[in-house]
Amino acid sequence: MSGSGAALVLAGISFIMTVIWGGPLIRILRSLKVGDSIRLEAPKRHSIKVGTPTMGGVMFILPVLLVTILLNAVPLIGLSGVGRSILVPMGAMIAFGVLGGLDDWRKLTKREVGEGMRPRTKFILQLILAGVLAYALQDLLHVPHLYLPGYRAEINLGWLFYPIAVFIIAGSANAVNFTDGLDGLSGLISATAFATFGGIALLQGQVFLGQFCFTLVGALFGFLWFNVHPAQLIMGDTGAMALGATLGVVALMTGHWILYPIICIIPTGEILSVVAQVGFFRLTGGRRLLKMSPMHLHFELSGWSETQIVQRFWLVSLLFAMIGVSLAMI
Repeated sequence: MSGSGAALVLAGISFIMTVIWGGPLIRILRSLKVGDSIRLEAPKRHSIKVGTPTMGGVMFILPVLLVTILLNAVPLIGLSGVGRSILVPMGAMIAFGVLGGLDDWRKLTKREVGEGMRPRTKFILQLILAGVLAYALQDLLHVPHLYLPGYRAEINLGWLFYPIAVFIIAGSANAVNFTDGLDGLSGLISATAFATFGGIALLQGQVFLGQFCFTLVGALFGFLWFNVHPAQLIMGDTGAMALGATLGVVALMTGHWILYPIICIIPTGEILSVVAQVGFFRLTGGRRLLKMSPMHLHFELSGWSETQIVQRFWLVSLLFAMIGVSLAMI
């Protein structure tokens, strides 16, 4: 079976596994009263989401890890180059999933305000984890540093690779986290991005990386079975941070991370909207650039329905993902 064929089969398997165990997981979370809280300043319509089970990222993380570990059992034991390469995105998913889970758990202890870890503490931990992953990518896997559209040769960045990798991994973790706010939005956008980078990896001959990406796509589709509006559970920081960090690692492993802002246009726009909002607020002494950030909340307060935002953002994401693939193949 070809690499692309196997990737599609794995996507189907992870989808079925996620759908099968999704229902029991939701019942367990409800019995444990792991219900979501909301920001005090969030749109009023979000009040109906209070109590919806959170930490739903576990629903797709565990099937992906199980399928990937079983698929790579022999290479992993033998520590071949192929098996070892998949450890880094798996490690990113686990490490940032745990960090996000701790943040979600803290929010559950402060339901009335929905506050998690202190932003500075969480950011420092993200940088530390991203630094470890950057070291693994450069010194253990020796991933390509950079490919530019239209230029076939790899560009060696030297020591600059480390800060760039840390910036991409931590930035991606936060970008996807900011995107997670509406039913189905983060899952659809992430699935599109992983399918895109997975396709690029398969075209490069990185079969195991491509299979990992499509395994994750299948699991995300299974998660969306329960997460589309009205959502039966929310992925929370457990899922969003894990997805973002893993996406950054995958982009770095393909060497086409320069295309991340295009392929991941929505997460990039979400995090830039937050930066712009905060910067404008401080510079103008309290004025707002947007009605609320991240930008999906601005559109919601402008009159767009939740489903309209998700569908339109996804259409934009699909268009720019196709542009990204085209640029990667030049």
